[in-house]
Amino acid sequence: MKYLLDTEDHLSILQRQAGQDYIHLSTRLAQYPRSDFAVSTVSFHEQMLGSHAYINRARNPKDVVKGYEMMARLVSDFKVLPLVSFDAGAATILDQLQTQRIQLATMAARIAAIALFHKLILLTRNHQDSSKVSGLLIEDWTV
Repeated sequence: MKYLLDTEDHLSILQRQAGQDYIHLSTRLAQYPRSDFAVSTVSFHEQMLGSHAYINRARNPKDVVKGYEMMARLVSDFKVLPLVSFDAGAATILDQLQTQRIQLATMAARIAAIALFHKLILLTRNHQDSSKVSGLLIEDWTV
């Protein structure tokens, strides 16, 4: 495992399977073995929260069904790649980031901590936030 897919960038683009970003990303991914890639439990958490919010906002049974279909699709999507946990090592890194007072969204900081602890390259378009984290290796494969 060498690369960790960021949630709102690379992972979501792959799930949508449309657009120029998808073409660039999928072409680049095809050059590597699938075993080089992983996703985080934090990304799973983020996407499940989105499905949960969709279900809670549903105004009719059709939308509730759609929300649960979204959840089921997420479970299937996350079976494709290894899932890297936010574990004690990542928690230690997160504590270090917090003591440095780096301004990052909670989930972004957790994903960065996972990538740092496991020495993974984070595939993301969020250079503005990710570049704040010393030692975090980032690449954008959508360009």
